[in-house]
Amino acid sequence: MSFSAARLAEFLPSHPDAVVAELTAVRGSSPREAGAFMVIAPEATIGTIGGGALEYLVIDRARQVLRQGGAGDDLDVPLGPEIGQCCGGRVDVALRRLDRKAGEALVARLVAQEAARPNLFLFGCGHVGKALAIALSALPLKITVVDTRPDELHDLPPGVIGRAVAMPEAVVRQAPIGSSYAILTHDHALDFLIAAEALQRADAPYVGMVGSLTKKAKFRSWYLGEGYPAGVLERLVLPLGSAAFPQPFRDKRPEVIAALAAAEIMVHIVGREACTARPVTVGKSGAVLGN
Repeated sequence: MSFSAARLAEFLPSHPDAVVAELTAVRGSSPREAGAFMVIAPEATIGTIGGGALEYLVIDRARQVLRQGGAGDDLDVPLGPEIGQCCGGRVDVALRRLDRKAGEALVARLVAQEAARPNLFLFGCGHVGKALAIALSALPLKITVVDTRPDELHDLPPGVIGRAVAMPEAVVRQAPIGSSYAILTHDHALDFLIAAEALQRADAPYVGMVGSLTKKAKFRSWYLGEGYPAGVLERLVLPLGSAAFPQPFRDKRPEVIAALAAAEIMVHIVGREACTARPVTVGKSGAVLGN
């Protein structure tokens, strides 16, 4: 299960004696970035700072702090043979005893991170659309499934929003900046209208449509015939999920298509974020220490 604000808010009252462990600086290769944190109680943990020997070492030290009644500790950990890892980097870890105020601050921090997640709109809640919503639901995205058929918008994963609208293409025009679009409706003409709108959004990291190479050729012919510019057609991924397999991929099971498409969508979104975000390789987060 994902590390969410709701899960942390549920965890903290039932584990009042706990330590937060945060990576405050990263030098070289590390399994997680500066700012990653986890909460460690005597019999349970939530979150992760990367797993492996590093995490076991930190959990052990945090529980020593709890047993000894200490306020915390600061660790400088080499990710090499000394601890049985081969990342090759080095991390600073801050351990701090949690009180109610600090716990509330951590929850608020996750709430802010969740609010800043990229938007992804899935158009169509048929077999593939629903399978894709399930495949993506554990990832750090805000997912909205849009369909013209209200009766299809059922059994969506927790956290996934369903919207029944008469004109799905209008949703594209109103979508937040930086949204991505996966188009999988029951109607090819509707697919074409939505895709045409999405391709006008230069801010979209990803625009993909389910279909075949024949459908791709028909869309191209229709799109150019409607007077749209040819230059943006290269931004359309069709068939959706095909980027991982340059050769024709013949497995038509919805869950398989969804798995390929989910990976493809994340590659595009993370790639766009990497181009626009300030790179961080070493840094103090200050979230726990209040600096």
